Amino acid sequence: MLWTAFLLGFLGSFHCIGMCGPIALAVGGKNNSSFFYHKILYNIGRSITYAMLGLIVGSLGFTLSLAGVQQGFSIAMGVLILILALSYKNADRFLTIPALSGIVIWIKRQLNRFLKAGGSFAFFATGLANGLLPCGMVYMALIAALAFQSPLLGATYMFFFGIGTIPMLLVLMYSGSLISIQARQKFQKAIPYLGALIGILFIFRGLGLGMFFSPDLQVFDYGSAQFEITMCR
Repeated sequence: MLWTAFLLGFLGSFHCIGMCGPIALAVGGKNNSSFFYHKILYNIGRSITYAMLGLIVGSLGFTLSLAGVQQGFSIAMGVLILILALSYKNADRFLTIPALSGIVIWIKRQLNRFLKAGGSFAFFATGLANGLLPCGMVYMALIAALAFQSPLLGATYMFFFGIGTIPMLLVLMYSGSLISIQARQKFQKAIPYLGALIGILFIFRGLGLGMFFSPDLQVFDYGSAQFEITMCR
């Protein structure tokens, strides 16, 4: 199901371009080679942050899997993804926790500081920090990563999500202007359908109907402890 991460990232870039677009345009260089190099560093930084977030939620999911709630948890996450997909335009505002507003302000200050400093490390750090900004599409991808209940799969899913956002942001970075609202709206219309598809896939995965994306549960008994291992086909 990693292809859904890349596609979600690609379509999500049209939704998030309003917030990330100005930051992406501010990343530059003195010549063509450094210009391209800094753009790549910035985007790799964002992808690494997404992967680290995926590692964290994947670890949380793995902890829950040891409690034997793999299938029910996958169904619950699928339903939550469906809800987010139907309300993704308001997800940024709905899921922004007021108690964390101070952290968001601090992140934006760091972004401003890095952009003013310039240079390879600063632009890479800009990408790292930018990946922490609230974004409804990132939330949706994180829920999917959580549903995998695996640190490695969670990190991989979010890294592919980050890679999926790169093509459109590179186009923006080289065009020097924001994508028109009309063009963005055309691509954004596909986001709810893709989100619904991902949610349904996780629901079917949780139901364990023997389909290609359903998990195989293998139980190992070591002494008095039992471990359930989820293996995705």
